[in-house]
Formats: sequence, structure tokens, C-alpha cells
Amino acid sequence: MIKILNSAVLVLATSFAPAAWAAHAFSLYDTPKYPPGFTHFAYQNPEAPKGGDLYLANPDSRTSFDKFNPFSMKGVAAAGVSNLMFESLAISSADEVATMYGLLADDMTLAPDRMAMTFHLHPQARFNNGDAVLAEDIKYSFDTLVAKGAPQFKMMYADVRQCVVIDAHTVRFEFKTQNRELPLIVGAMPVFSRQWAAGTAFDKIQLQAPIASGPYLIERYDLGRSIIFKRNPAYWGTDLPARKGSFNFDRIVYRFYKDDVARLEAFMAGEFDVVVEYRAKNWARAYKGPKFDKGELIKTTLKHSNGAGMQAFVMNLRRPQFQDLRVRRALALALDFEWMNRQLFYSQYVRIDSFFSNSELAARGTPSAAELALLEPLRKQLDPAVFGAVPVPPSTNPPASLRANLLQARELFRQAGWNYRDGALRNAQGDVFSFEILDDQSALSRIIAVYVRNLEKLGIEVRQRTADFALVQKRMEEFDFDMTSQRFPDVTSPGNEMFDMLGSKAADEKGSSNYWGLKDPVVDTLVTSLVKANSRAQLVAASRALDRVLLHKYIVVPHWYSATHRVAYRNRFGIPDVMPKYYQADPYVISSWWQVRPR
Repeated sequence: MIKILNSAVLVLATSFAPAAWAAHAFSLYDTPKYPPGFTHFAYQNPEAPKGGDLYLANPDSRTSFDKFNPFSMKGVAAAGVSNLMFESLAISSADEVATMYGLLADDMTLAPDRMAMTFHLHPQARFNNGDAVLAEDIKYSFDTLVAKGAPQFKMMYADVRQCVVIDAHTVRFEFKTQNRELPLIVGAMPVFSRQWAAGTAFDKIQLQAPIASGPYLIERYDLGRSIIFKRNPAYWGTDLPARKGSFNFDRIVYRFYKDDVARLEAFMAGEFDVVVEYRAKNWARAYKGPKFDKGELIKTTLKHSNGAGMQAFVMNLRRPQFQDLRVRRALALALDFEWMNRQLFYSQYVRIDSFFSNSELAARGTPSAAELALLEPLRKQLDPAVFGAVPVPPSTNPPASLRANLLQARELFRQAGWNYRDGALRNAQGDVFSFEILDDQSALSRIIAVYVRNLEKLGIEVRQRTADFALVQKRMEEFDFDMTSQRFPDVTSPGNEMFDMLGSKAADEKGSSNYWGLKDPVVDTLVTSLVKANSRAQLVAASRALDRVLLHKYIVVPHWYSATHRVAYRNRFGIPDVMPKYYQADPYVISSWWQVRPR
């Protein structure tokens, strides 16, 4: 059965046989790829055998953990807990844009006026304690995340009026506005049991194992060293079309290492199975030797179609030294990407030139007619330059040069009231232009050092501060930094998360993703236009207009990206023949690979 309600495409599959799974897809703009009755996603192997172990290293800079609650603000959550233990009403397909398929829900209905989304829960859905997943649990999860979760949840669900229990297996989300993305947002909400740590304040839940519906349980853990997950033998969703062929390992073990050097040495020594390498130098020089020659270890690149998003040195506009646009432009001129790419990155990267790099959402050239339709009503509030060519990152390729860029930067500083005298860049009061670069990755130290060297040529005093993940996370939540390196998630269909990342309200909401402290009514208007887009074409136009405005604000010093995932692994795994389009490497390995040979 296909329902088309007010231009949204909602696909619902009826039960044609007792074993058939009901219902299933909602697409924001297009007809879903997988029709009613589909058996599995094309990028999964439905015949993949279950069993075996997968050993992994901590996937990011967290070198330990102190909680199993990934949704509260304080503390560091254990690796793997979020995606191995918690499920949502629906999940996204990795080879489509803005499309979700039923998981905990077996029926989805969008109201004709688009002001509500109703989900019927699958009668077989169970938490890992054996309890049925009920509508009261959905409401409890929503209410708890909004009232007691990390601030981004309050921002994310700001346009959801309430969650209403219709009956034991039916829940309705009612919306405040006709925000097209809201069905996807509520469909992706993490769900947990009302019984999880009952009697404990949500933000105080630390090491109580989650009562959730996902495929894994916590077997045991050793704080600061490891956490082991085991596949739940009673997992309810093994044969669901959205789960068929996925999560094939009996055990998934995370081991924690203090830094990238220790992690790489441990991989070569056989302590874990798969590494996703983010350092170009390591990829070019370290992944070689007899084990690779013999085929014991495999080195490969996995192509993807992810937008590159934005990775950059982020300036905190709450700090007075970054509030002048000319200063921010000058700081961007001091980064010599071309030199870094040759000397440090083995020419493996491309410069990021947009907040939506490597996608159709990126602004290019001068504004299109569709972009102008959004920008013209805001002309009086915009820099006239926005209506010209989109700015591109500075280059040092001939005939340009670092020296010419630094001279231009010095002139911009002079115009902003900063002049070089007495061995430093100073303002009229004699104060030295100085700031701190905060980071939690020792691997970035040499890159930061190159940037700092160029800044020092301008007379700027820069302090490098590398701290552990927990401290940096705390300081970021409090916006207690001058400049830092940030990697924002790739998005193929940007929406409500843009309010958390760019919205004026989020700038004062501790724990939000508005790290730069951006407060601009024009940006708020364009984000609203993006969220309310009624077609993919409208979304693209709004994204490009927003991108154009952001680039002219120079709130970041853009980094670089690669269109492949660099992965090395022990030659003992099966990998599906069909690759997904939009994916991150670590979750893909965990959810789609399987064991062929034991360790």
C-alpha cells in the first residue's frame, strides 16, 4: 500500500503473509528505493554467517570512559554503546538520501496537514531484559531526552510539540510547524526502557547497563582498558529487512590506547583487527612490510559518496580578538595548505571549500536565480560581496605565494587596528594579538605547528594546548576555547541539526554544536528556509545560499578531505560485494562484515 500525503511519499507495506514484515518507508523527496516486501538492503549480505569476534581500537580520541549513557551531557560514553545497544523507530538507508525504513515501528503515517507523525510499534520488538517495547517507552525516551538529555536534543526536537500515547503500541508525535524533516528526526530518536536505572536521575546514570532493544549486550568492561559486547541471542530483529545480514559478530571488543602511535603499534602486533587510518603519513609509510606482502594484512581504500562537510580550525566569536571580519580573513591567509599537502599529506587530500564540500549543496560561482530568490529579501542585512563570486580558500600555488598571502593578511590586520611593532602584532593600547589553539589529537600537533609558524611571522602569539579527550570535551561544552580543530558530520540532506550548529539560540546553549558562537538573523532565516524546503531543488538552493553567506563570514580556516576511507585489516573477514554510498568506515565494518577465519 502506498500513501502519498500532501506531497510527501510514505510507503507502507501490508502483511501479505504471516511471516511478512509490515510497513516500511518514508522519503522526504523521492520514492524509496526499496519497495514493500523487500528482504534486505543491497549493501548487506543476507547469507552472511553469524559468529566470531571482532577486535577494535577506541575509534576516536577518547582514551577511556566513565558512563554507558551516551545521551547525557557530563562524562565520556563508552565506545560502541550508542550504535550497538540503542535502536530507533526507523533507520536510514545507506544508499539513499533522506529516506527511512521501519525498525521498531512497523507502520508510519504522516498526517494530511503534515503536523503529526504516527508510528505503530512492531509487536515483536523487545528490550534486552525481555520486556516489550511499548508506546510509553517511546514517550518516556522523548520526554527524557528533551528535559534531561544533552542540549542538542532540546534543539533537535524544538519543533515537536509533544509525544502522545494512542494505545499500547501506537504513538503520535505532534509538531509545532510544518517542518518537512520532522518525520525523519522523530523516526531516528534513540529509544530506551522506562526501567533503565529506574530511580536514578537521567544525568546521573553512569555504569548501569542500558535496557535497550539493540543487537548487543555488555558482557564485561575494564575502565580505561576495554569493553566487550556480546550479541544478544534473543535479539528480536535479526530477520527484519532493515537488519538482515547485519551485525554478524558474536563478540565485539574495544581496546583503548593512549594515542595514535600506541594504536598503530598494537594493530601491527595483532591486538585488534581493523584500523581506519586518518593520518596520511602513516598511510603512506607505515602500512607495509612482510605481513602485507604475505596477505596477512590488507591495505585498501573504500570509496564513498559522502559530502565532505566542514573540517576546520574554528574561531570562537565570543572572544573579542575574532569579532572583526578582517581579522578572520587574515588568519585564513596564514594557512599554507599546498605546502602541507606536499610535505605532510603525501598529496592525498583536497582542500575543503564549502560547508557542504564534495556535494551538490555547495555554493559555486555567483548566486543562481533560486539562491537570489532567498538572498534578495535579505540584501540590506548582507555584505554586498555575498552577491558576487563565492570566496575560495587562499592558495600558494604560483603565481600566488605564502609571502603574498601574509602581506595581504598584514594589511587586513592594519585595517582592523593591529600593527606590527616591538616584535609583535599590537593594537592601539599595546596589547599583543594572542590566542590558544586547543586540541585533543597529538597527531595534529605538527599540522598546528606549521600554521603557528606562519602566524608568528605576522607577530601573533599562539599557544598550543593538547589535552585529553574528556578535558577538551568539557571545555567545548562550556565554549571555553579560542580556536580549535573541529570535524562536523557529513550531511546529504541538511535539516534541523543546522539550528544546533548555526542557530542564534544555540550559541548560548552550553553543549550545543554552535562552537563558533554565531548569532546572525540572516543565517537563522536561511536555516529555516532550508528546513522548510518542499523539494530537493529547494533544499539545494537554500543550502547553497546558506553556504555562500557562511563562507563570506570567514568563521573557519578550512582544512582538507579525502573521498575514500583508508582501511587496513586482518585478512579474515567477508565483505559484501555491493558497497553503500553514504557511510562511515567504523560503523560499516561493525554492521556489514563477517568472520571467515578465526583469529
